[in-house]
Amino acid sequence: MFWSGKISKKLNIQYPVIQAPMFGVSTPEMVAAANRASCLGSLALADLSGDTSIELIRETKRLTNQLFAVNIFVHKIPEITNALKNQYINTKKFLEELAKENNIEVSFPDLNDLKINTYQEQIEAVIEEKCKILSFTFGNIDDQNILKLKENGVVLIGTCTSVEEALQLEQSGIDIICVQGIEAGGHRGSFDAENIPQVGGFSLLSQVYDAVNVPLTYAGGIYNAQTMSAAKELGAEGFQVGSILLASQESALQDFEKERLRNIHEKEIVLTKSFSGRYARGIKNTFIESLENTEYILPYPYQNKLTGVLRKAARNIKNVDFVNLWVGQSIQQYSQNSTEDILRNFIRSCES
Repeated sequence: MFWSGKISKKLNIQYPVIQAPMFGVSTPEMVAAANRASCLGSLALADLSGDTSIELIRETKRLTNQLFAVNIFVHKIPEITNALKNQYINTKKFLEELAKENNIEVSFPDLNDLKINTYQEQIEAVIEEKCKILSFTFGNIDDQNILKLKENGVVLIGTCTSVEEALQLEQSGIDIICVQGIEAGGHRGSFDAENIPQVGGFSLLSQVYDAVNVPLTYAGGIYNAQTMSAAKELGAEGFQVGSILLASQESALQDFEKERLRNIHEKEIVLTKSFSGRYARGIKNTFIESLENTEYILPYPYQNKLTGVLRKAARNIKNVDFVNLWVGQSIQQYSQNSTEDILRNFIRSCES
């Protein structure tokens, strides 16, 4: 049999293909479309508030009666020290000048105005809404909440970027581990925001497969039958795809952003902390070039919150040089078809 049944059975799907949770790109409509393709849709909630998370979960439920994954960030929030306060003031001033030089009208928030959410209220939202699949990244959920989620019948999918992280997830009783290769688009799921493992995806997958006994999914560079078969050969039983859906009908990206994808070159895809304070892979632009390797990069989530208003203003005027376009290293056609059609075609190509 071409597809392994272990993950499909655990996630109650026909095909062990997972639509990646891409915050700012994936939508409730994308989740529902992935479900219609008999795959697992993923609702990206990042670090939203509990109330907003509930609204999006309910919106998604109105579009699909099938199970879908909810994805959250489980990062540690750095303490606000005097040094951080000063760095914030300096970074805000630098961004104000940068925006002015590039004719972008934007009002940046003060540090005290930022709303920083913990994942605790999202856990409560997941349980309240009776969600049955929770995936997470940037670390591991604390033991007490893992127990609470399991008592409520929630399947847990943790993200690892190293063997050490995989072992921690297994020891915590996580049901499925998503191995994320360094070639994957978007944020690295590393537990340590500063010292990310620089391991190629297929090398990492093979090592994690040898180290743990938990079913594995793989994310990073999968875009056709050959890349999926390679991941399967190395031990993956599930396959997470994201970049192939970036330009889909259900993607939240605007037309000018999708157009940029169609003109991408390999050398333009970089890892950067400039937008969020955590390493993420995307398309290099003026903003990244202006901030990379400077002192104007705050730790996550403060950098992410501060630059968020600039990115929103840039999108309003369709300025691609000041928005984050996360994309993986595997450059392809970036189809504009529906998510359902893209995934069905992907599955057919893998079975032929």
